[in-house]
Amino acid sequence: MSKVVVMDHPLIQHKIGIIRDKNTSSKEFREMIGEVAMLMCYEASRDLPLEEVEIETPIAKTTVKRLAGLKMAVVPILRAGLGMVEGFKTINPAAKVGHIGLYRDPETLEPVEYYCKLPSDIAHREVFVTDPMLATGGSATAAISMLKEHGARKIHFMCIIAAPEGVKKMQEIHPDVDMYIGALDQGLNENGYIIPGLGDAGDRIFGTK
Repeated sequence: MSKVVVMDHPLIQHKIGIIRDKNTSSKEFREMIGEVAMLMCYEASRDLPLEEVEIETPIAKTTVKRLAGLKMAVVPILRAGLGMVEGFKTINPAAKVGHIGLYRDPETLEPVEYYCKLPSDIAHREVFVTDPMLATGGSATAAISMLKEHGARKIHFMCIIAAPEGVKKMQEIHPDVDMYIGALDQGLNENGYIIPGLGDAGDRIFGTK
């Protein structure tokens, strides 16, 4: 079964409190989303493998540790997932960026694909999928299925707010994908929105209604 990590870092919780507030401006919301993503990336990358390499400092030769194995990629689920990319790349500037476009049908609440563009070597990268919200889990599970179809095997999912329903669906469909969650909320309302949540992340990031 996949690992589910709910972040308890005080800075993450403080910033999530700010983005939940309906009076937070679009500019501040966007900045906080990026900062939370950066802090979450730090935690999510804790278990990446290291290897020892020999280097020479200005004083002497020594052995240091560097990231081993697969290179990284970040794949935001459009459009709200874009808000987490810069924070991720602050920590991992060499990571390649892919994009998966999905929207949720307002009637069925099921995801509909409209775009997919991934690095050509996605199968050889450690992939981090980003979306601020994990509600029903439809979009996240569909995006990860698309990644697997393109050969990706080492996949992690990062979201800022999650509902238990979405976590359960992810575990059922993708038991091999670890999840990193900023806050686990109460559940979903009749419209499929997370309670208490933070509203529509895409609208708040981009200032649209």
